[in-house]
Amino acid sequence: MKSLEISIVALLAALGAAQAADLPTKKTPPAAEKPNCYATFMSWLDSTASDCPLSAYGITIYGQIDVGGGYNSAATPFNRDFSNGIQELISKDSNNARWQAVPNGLSQSNVGIKIKEQVAPNWYVVGDVDFGFDPYSFHFSNGPASLEDNNFYKSSQQDLISANGDSSRAGGIDNARAYVGLSNSTFGTLTFGRQYALTNDLSGAYDPFGGAYAFSLIGTSGTVEQGTGETETARENTSFKYLINYNGFRAAAIGQVGGWAEGNGAQAAYQVDIGGDWNGFSVDAVYAYDKDAVKLGAFGPPPVGAPNDLKATLADVNAGVIGAKYKVDKLTLYSGYENARLSSPSNYANYVGNTYNFNDSWTNYPGVVQADAFGHGTGKTEDLQVVWLGAKYGVLSNLDAAVGYYHEWQNNYDINPNAAKNGTTACAAFSTQTGGKNVVTTTGAIGKGTVNSDCAGHTDAVSGMLDWRPVKRVDIYSGVMISQVAGGMASGYIHTENVSFTSGVRLAF
Repeated sequence: MKSLEISIVALLAALGAAQAADLPTKKTPPAAEKPNCYATFMSWLDSTASDCPLSAYGITIYGQIDVGGGYNSAATPFNRDFSNGIQELISKDSNNARWQAVPNGLSQSNVGIKIKEQVAPNWYVVGDVDFGFDPYSFHFSNGPASLEDNNFYKSSQQDLISANGDSSRAGGIDNARAYVGLSNSTFGTLTFGRQYALTNDLSGAYDPFGGAYAFSLIGTSGTVEQGTGETETARENTSFKYLINYNGFRAAAIGQVGGWAEGNGAQAAYQVDIGGDWNGFSVDAVYAYDKDAVKLGAFGPPPVGAPNDLKATLADVNAGVIGAKYKVDKLTLYSGYENARLSSPSNYANYVGNTYNFNDSWTNYPGVVQADAFGHGTGKTEDLQVVWLGAKYGVLSNLDAAVGYYHEWQNNYDINPNAAKNGTTACAAFSTQTGGKNVVTTTGAIGKGTVNSDCAGHTDAVSGMLDWRPVKRVDIYSGVMISQVAGGMASGYIHTENVSFTSGVRLAF
């Protein structure tokens, strides 16, 4: 018995020794501490905004500043109110060649405050207030104001007009967006306020340049794709928006509450989206509807209108947009198509000739409703379409090359295209007009394109760009966009082609 006890003790001792031999002889070192991205200015520059945010108590301040310069073969002078600053895409007022400062070439300079605060398990309050600005003058981005800046010029002074264009950005600290809502990873996100239309979201996701003003037709022109024919509808000022994702599939909807009086670009609007991601392939399709959507334009000098009155042209819009991309290794291919049908506004008889305040938030912009562009009751519609193709390739881990081609076109929606107008047919060449009406500048240049802008026409653009990131928060970019216009889209233009070279630097924080 005693020998058995001795044997058991010996066995236990041997097992203990074996286990002790298996134990680590050194203490595991603690995990390396995450580097302090605020240690030096260079360490901050070499961190991303998501890795090193300016955050406290669920509130994050963010933004970017984009400055640069460039050359245009047919330029419009810089305008501190215009979101783009200049017009890289060929425009009606593109005139003499010039070098000039170019703001916001890669993206809109902006400052924003966003919130994400947990209020219950997996439930968060979310919100965002964001405004765009010109980094040279620090003016808020304001399309209607850029129109008013040029409202006193006569048609014979076209060569004096600075860059301008209507926009859903109309000044104020919320010219980009301002919303609040609830988010849950299972049930989705519901928000209310001033928000991007779903077509605006699609532009940034499926454009090879991310909607860059200097290189993308669908980025620099909010009319096509983002605004589905009317740039004012690229944002909805008082809207509910819902987004949900499930196993690689997603759906979204946005619906507007209220109309012009609440600062919206239409009396009613809604959009729906369905999309998904699978093995590197992504696709989204959006249907959009707008009732009595407004397009603002310069009115001209008094007594045609008061200095701050703008022309307002209305349309009902039905549109479909699809975007697709495919990523394989370092290469991403992009494509998209939009078909927007603009027709006579629903309540035209109640609006024509009356003045309304549009973009009624921080500043009112009076617009006098003009005659129906589609000849009320004729059944004529404008079919505006655009297709684009592009690619982006990661040459190095911090160097991307992107190329893109865009083709936009419209049908002939003149209410009587064969009738005689100004001594010639409605869709004849502009330069065949008799008298002095063909003189569109003080230099006596002959207008291009057709006599009327509602004749068939097209715009083409091809672009290329290099984007180098020497540190994570800084982009140094350079590229070119060549654009041409013809037919009704070129009606009264001084030039029909512009070659735009742009280089710049963007800093994100």
